[in-house]
Amino acid sequence: MEHKELPDKIPKKGVYLLPNALTLCGMYCGFFAIMSAINGNYIYAAWAIIIAIIFDGLDGWIARLTNTSTRFGVELDSLSDLVAFGVAPSVMMYKWTLMPFGRVGWAAAFLFVACGALRLARFNVQTGSPGSKAFKGMPIPGAAAVLSSVVIFYYGYEMRVGPPEKNIFYPLFTIILALLMVSTLRFHGVKEIDFRERKPFWVLIVFVLILFVFLIHASSAMFIFAMVYLVWGIIENGVIVFKRIRKTREERQAGS
Repeated sequence: MEHKELPDKIPKKGVYLLPNALTLCGMYCGFFAIMSAINGNYIYAAWAIIIAIIFDGLDGWIARLTNTSTRFGVELDSLSDLVAFGVAPSVMMYKWTLMPFGRVGWAAAFLFVACGALRLARFNVQTGSPGSKAFKGMPIPGAAAVLSSVVIFYYGYEMRVGPPEKNIFYPLFTIILALLMVSTLRFHGVKEIDFRERKPFWVLIVFVLILFVFLIHASSAMFIFAMVYLVWGIIENGVIVFKRIRKTREERQAGS
């Protein structure tokens, strides 16, 4: 009777602890933000979402740096992102300022969650496909950061305690961010940056200036950077559309 030779190394089953632990930390921050928003602690909820964004960046960076990226980690990261950057901001905004609008308020909150889920699903399908490093649609952490920055900025002055008065700006702003996530507009993210490559010296100077602004007034700095990210993305896409239109016109004129 012949005996089949066993392979020298049997693949080990298990998960990589460090990147997945960081992902779970981000999920915990999202859950903490939800509970804080339910209890009316909106500033805690906003900062918890910002901390979740830091963990979200760290887990991906650690996984790529240590070559420990797995399919399990990708799926867990998506679930964590939906909790921390989809459900948490929606609950925070609904409890903070969307509730007075009734059905319109919870519809806007749900739209943000639904578009965030669609954004994550589309990203997972497109991961690994060739093309530009830029994201198609606003990344869900970016949209969550913009909403959180609004809350942080609101409580950064005059020692405000309660939520703001009823204002149509907040549901419209939430809906706009939701639609930007599922749009085809190009947005950039921190995950595009390869920290293993050498960078120009001015990049380090910019980082120091960012820290300087945060030390002066963190809430204002958070709001300014979030708005610059949002506006810059819209302007960049506007320039791309303008160049395409001009190129089409030049081709038509050349062909006529």
